[in-house]
Amino acid sequence: MIKEKIKNFLVSQETAIVDTLQKIDENGKGIVFVLDEKERLIGAVTDGDIRRWLIKTGELSAKIYHLMNLNPITAYRKDKVNAQEVMDKYKITALPILSTTGTVLDIVFLEKDERKRKRVHHNCLKDVSVVIMAGGKGTRLYPYTKVLPKPLIPIGDIPIMERIIDKFCEYGVADFYATLNYRKSMIKSYFAEISKSYQIQYVEEDKPLGTGGSLHLIEKKFKKPIIVTNCDILINEDYEDIYHYHQSTENVMTIVSALKNVIVPYGVINSKENGGIISMDEKPKLSYFVNTGMYIINPELIEEIPQNSFYHMTDLANDLLEKGQQVGMYPISEDSFLDMGEFEEMHRMEAKLNLKVDER
Repeated sequence: MIKEKIKNFLVSQETAIVDTLQKIDENGKGIVFVLDEKERLIGAVTDGDIRRWLIKTGELSAKIYHLMNLNPITAYRKDKVNAQEVMDKYKITALPILSTTGTVLDIVFLEKDERKRKRVHHNCLKDVSVVIMAGGKGTRLYPYTKVLPKPLIPIGDIPIMERIIDKFCEYGVADFYATLNYRKSMIKSYFAEISKSYQIQYVEEDKPLGTGGSLHLIEKKFKKPIIVTNCDILINEDYEDIYHYHQSTENVMTIVSALKNVIVPYGVINSKENGGIISMDEKPKLSYFVNTGMYIINPELIEEIPQNSFYHMTDLANDLLEKGQQVGMYPISEDSFLDMGEFEEMHRMEAKLNLKVDER
């Protein structure tokens, strides 16, 4: 690996967690290695390490040394030839190659076919039901949605709703529900004509009921948590881990939340009384967790949704919090959240999926 590329996988021990997560997004390998002030390797951090930290503390500004693995598996230059065997032995996907003084000379990654083999999901969510909220008009994507309902707008050459379903199918999901309203006949016709290994049951609204109100129209009585998702997002994360996290907590509802970094395009003034200025920050970066539109809810919550009323999933979350019930989040990185709700984000989704962006 060339020296400049290696830098994409290295951070200082003083780097903030939010900036470390951004670097992990940029390198696309799920890991960075931590250096001390003399640029010697002292630790490693994965996106999973950061997720566990955020779930435990919610703290984005802490330094990365607080949560790094202090004993990463490493090798020296003379052992580089055996790197694949070392990674297979220790079940890791990246191996830093060190000099005798502890600096990083190279990083070897698990070969692609091995990574693919390790990601087989073995129908781990085969008994889980997924509800896709597909009833909205998609006004932000007008004029596309004047012709097509939002679920059928293509990302590349495949409609977004089909891509969402295909992602869940990788985990063995075969039981889907779609809440429909706007141009519902087009959606039903499309999925009736394609070859598929799953079932879709349609829940048709007589009037708009919001992202949560139509759940009350589903006749099936679920016995385990269900996944509810918007029809215009893709989450590039481990769905098995998301679902099992919900099951392992006392959450009645878990919201998949993505980090969002916002750059203020101006110099921000920090002021005090009488018009005095304390300091100025040039184009500061603000970091938040945002709601992605994917939820895992316990089945009994459907009974708490008002019947025949316009009601969003966020209304459900707020009502649960007011009642003192536990609503949690599963944090993911900014790059793992793909949203096609607006034109710019739709093109980003196509680029992230390595699809050809046509001239629109």
